Amino acid sequence: MSQETGVSLLRRHRDFRLLWCGEIAGKFGASVTAVTMPLIAVSALHASTFEVGLLSASAWMPWLVIGLPVGAWVDRMRRRPVMLTAAATSFLLFAAVPLAGRTGYLDVGLLMTVALLTGTATVFFQTAYSAYLPSILDSEDQPEGNAKLHGSASAAQIAGLGSAGVIGQAFGVVNAMFANAATFLLSLLCLGSIRHREPRRERTTVRSQTLRGEVGEGLRLIFGDPWLLPLTLFGAASNLALMGYQSIQVVFLVHDVGLAPGAVGGLIAAAGTGGIAGALMARRASSWLGSARATLLFELGFAIFALLIPTAFAGPGLLLFVAGGFCVSAGVVAGNVIKASFQQRYCPPELLGRLTASTAFLNYGTIPLGALLGGWLGTVFDLRTAMWITTAGVPLAALTLLFSPIRRARDLPTAPRSLNAPDAVSHPDLSPRAQ
Repeated sequence: MSQETGVSLLRRHRDFRLLWCGEIAGKFGASVTAVTMPLIAVSALHASTFEVGLLSASAWMPWLVIGLPVGAWVDRMRRRPVMLTAAATSFLLFAAVPLAGRTGYLDVGLLMTVALLTGTATVFFQTAYSAYLPSILDSEDQPEGNAKLHGSASAAQIAGLGSAGVIGQAFGVVNAMFANAATFLLSLLCLGSIRHREPRRERTTVRSQTLRGEVGEGLRLIFGDPWLLPLTLFGAASNLALMGYQSIQVVFLVHDVGLAPGAVGGLIAAAGTGGIAGALMARRASSWLGSARATLLFELGFAIFALLIPTAFAGPGLLLFVAGGFCVSAGVVAGNVIKASFQQRYCPPELLGRLTASTAFLNYGTIPLGALLGGWLGTVFDLRTAMWITTAGVPLAALTLLFSPIRRARDLPTAPRSLNAPDAVSHPDLSPRAQ
């Protein structure tokens, strides 16, 4: 894992390249699913707005139910086999959807079941993946690795969103799920080709505490830390608002704006190009402004433009949707790049799985609630009003960061947190730090 000056991480690090390829494939397939699953529900199964929201909630509900214990389980096991099992499970489940459509067994209930089970696989995969990345990269390579992974994942998501409509029109929205299944197969092959092997975890080491104690340790790590806590609370509030409008945006674009189903994916993809821009800007902004100030810029300044999204209308008014979505995507991805690099450096390695799961439980746990909220608002009010309410929550969520040490600091901490120095944690140094 030696670093060669001036040579791209993708060129000099084979295992990272394979992990990168697998992640791109998975994100492409997930973005195809994000469009095709609601389109299947709306156009093929004639589901209601609330059922579409419930479908989105089903994919994220496992984070709320099993997110915490999964972090402790992942810290007890080698991470790569967990990722392989999760990818194989997702491949089989997504391939089952078009097969059920051909045999006449496809309905909204089956779609929700598939979403729930693949969501469970995602909990295991993402928790293991976040803890696995630092094991194959040196600490000085991690910022570049995070930027490349987030930027390329955003590009793959955009390609998937744009392709979803084309694939759906060419082969039918149900058959589009075969494309998603194929991406998980490719991800499985890439992960299986990685040469790096983690050391076997000794039972006496990993099981010295009860599962409940390990889960509690991850939560205490967050709630006792002045940097992790506000970032986690912000993530929870932000995801509630983001999923609130994203869960009903397909229905909004088709029913209120009058967009053809085949064009929905392309429009959402155009808005998602902001994610690439955000990944490219994150490292430079952190260097110029400081990582804490850059976090505020991306998470608060860019979030205000979410209010453009519900103003969209047919024709040139679609540019409002694209502009708002572009800024939101740029802010979210840039913020994620900065946060991921911070957590990987700041958290003790032996607790990284539990930190990932605990933050994911609190952050992703609000996503199904946001999806249900969006579906409910779309039923109680008209769709445009529901979009106004949910998009307004995006910049409001970022106000959380203003009531934290992040507002007064130039940089987030770059040194690992010392678990034996609680005073240093509870009274952080807020003076400017060099990145």
